[in-house]
Amino acid sequence: MAGAGLGFRLKLDFERPDGQLVEGFRGAATGNVGDALGRSAAMSYRIKPVGPGMTLCGVAFTIKARPVDNLIVWKALEVARPGDVLIIATGGHLEHSTWGDLTSRVGAIRSLGGMVTDGAVRDVPGIVAAGLAVFAAAVTPNSPQKDGPGEFNVPVACGGQVVQPGDIIVGDDDGVVVVPRADAPEALAALRTIQDYEQERSAQLERGELIPASVAKLLAERGAVFS
Repeated sequence: MAGAGLGFRLKLDFERPDGQLVEGFRGAATGNVGDALGRSAAMSYRIKPVGPGMTLCGVAFTIKARPVDNLIVWKALEVARPGDVLIIATGGHLEHSTWGDLTSRVGAIRSLGGMVTDGAVRDVPGIVAAGLAVFAAAVTPNSPQKDGPGEFNVPVACGGQVVQPGDIIVGDDDGVVVVPRADAPEALAALRTIQDYEQERSAQLERGELIPASVAKLLAERGAVFS
């Protein structure tokens, strides 16, 4: 039948990065991860944790949801693997939630890595109590329908970034960064260099060396004139 499944194609599995590679990003500051990726890998500034101290690091399980609907989200909760981070792309719809306290409780019980959406959530106290890291662009009491359509484990656009199933997602108080699966080994090597530099700069500050020597060098190279 021509067009069978259009709008309801649900891919149950996808190629995943090595678990040790994913763990290499755990606990890393999103700012450092973003720097390792060329300084433009973060989702929109609007997407932030809905509770204090929430962090996440895991493999992207992507969901393309119709605004005002979370039917497919519930199925994704059933089939996603422990550690997966659900990425719910709604096209930036902020007037109705696609996530709440009950979905957070299910995600926590299933040991998911967290949830990120460019849309809205509701029931913030219950989300916080559930203990699952949840990042969203907005909060609203309005709830969704459960009709579809929707797809999962397809490429999605979320917060200005393209997210493929299997990408690595890192989130903290500053926001969310997307590490493309194909770039993850190179990004991790760059991240470690950046972390070493951050440690050295911290030591320099403690020694009273406040301004990096590179500042004077770069200004001289650019012909800066002081008056």
